[in-house]
Amino acid sequence: MEERENREAARRKRQRHRKIMKVLRPILIYGISIAVCAAILVAGVNYALDEFVRPVDVNDATPVTVTIEKGSGASTIAKILYEAGGEGNKGLINNKAAFKIYVDFTGKSSTLKAGTYILSRNMDIAQMVDIICTGNPARKTVNVKIREGMEVEDIADLLVEEGILDSTEEFLSLCKSGEAFSEYSFVNSILQSADKDQRKYALEGYLFPDTYEVYADASAKSVITKMLIRFNEIFSDEYMDRAQELNMTVDQAVTMASMIEREAKTADFDKVSAVFHNRLNSGMKLQSDAPLKYILDAGNTLDYTSDQMAVNSPYNTYNIDGLPIGPICNPSAAAIKAALYPDSDFMGEGYLYFVLKSRTQDANDPDFGKLVFSKSYEDFLKNKEAYKNS
Repeated sequence: MEERENREAARRKRQRHRKIMKVLRPILIYGISIAVCAAILVAGVNYALDEFVRPVDVNDATPVTVTIEKGSGASTIAKILYEAGGEGNKGLINNKAAFKIYVDFTGKSSTLKAGTYILSRNMDIAQMVDIICTGNPARKTVNVKIREGMEVEDIADLLVEEGILDSTEEFLSLCKSGEAFSEYSFVNSILQSADKDQRKYALEGYLFPDTYEVYADASAKSVITKMLIRFNEIFSDEYMDRAQELNMTVDQAVTMASMIEREAKTADFDKVSAVFHNRLNSGMKLQSDAPLKYILDAGNTLDYTSDQMAVNSPYNTYNIDGLPIGPICNPSAAAIKAALYPDSDFMGEGYLYFVLKSRTQDANDPDFGKLVFSKSYEDFLKNKEAYKNS
């Protein structure tokens, strides 16, 4: 009897348990579902914040300078911030779309201001937007004119004279190695050459002569960059194709242009180019005095001694075959064009020599800088004798 009662009690207990579980199961399932969804939502929000809104690196306070030009919209600014770290490095934001969505959502897209800003990777999008919306006070600019035929050292001295740079040291160091500008193909080809260390300056020839508007407190690198960009614009695809037609590299074309710049006035550029091309095609040494001035501290002399003409240098065209190892100045657009398009008549007629008509170096002399050309060595000697005292 007692055993039967125990079994009945156990059965009723199980029935009560099933009834309780029947009621609690939906509640538990619902609660667990809510918890799982909440966890997923929190994880998703955190991922979105990490990926799109929060700082790229909360521990990296390294200052990064960005310049936003006038007329730049939210998409352009997002691209600038995203690419601010340079190739292979993190930028200032993780996602361009997130930046644009943020400024549109907050209504700040129309208040973003042009200027130069110092930001860092430990800033979030909101902080950067606030800074860019506040704007920077206008910075003083200076117009600096780089004259045709100036050398790297001349340009460095001029930038110091204009008060843009405090000293020439950093500028000359950057131009010497060129390594900070390897993204430019014409610079990279120099850096890849086996004889790059023999060049006086890797960037000689590529600091294009022009008038530049630069910030009064501009860095040496930013000034050089402006000049390299301008060179890249001048040495167009047409010029690239033309250099290939002549079996010349960009560096060879610029090197010849730099010699033309130093040897003649603009009116004779294409004729001097023809002489240089004819001599190269004939296997003759160029025997130009212009590179000697670049490597020797001989002032403005027009006459060099036999010892000077025999100096051991990869720039000395009295000793080496072909062109100097690199440019000897920064040539003008006219000189570059002349190097690529020599006078066809002079080329065809075989002109190989030229001498100065006037050696007074007086700019008021009507013959100052004019050249007399000849085809034979005998005529060259006659011209040299005829004009040696003029």
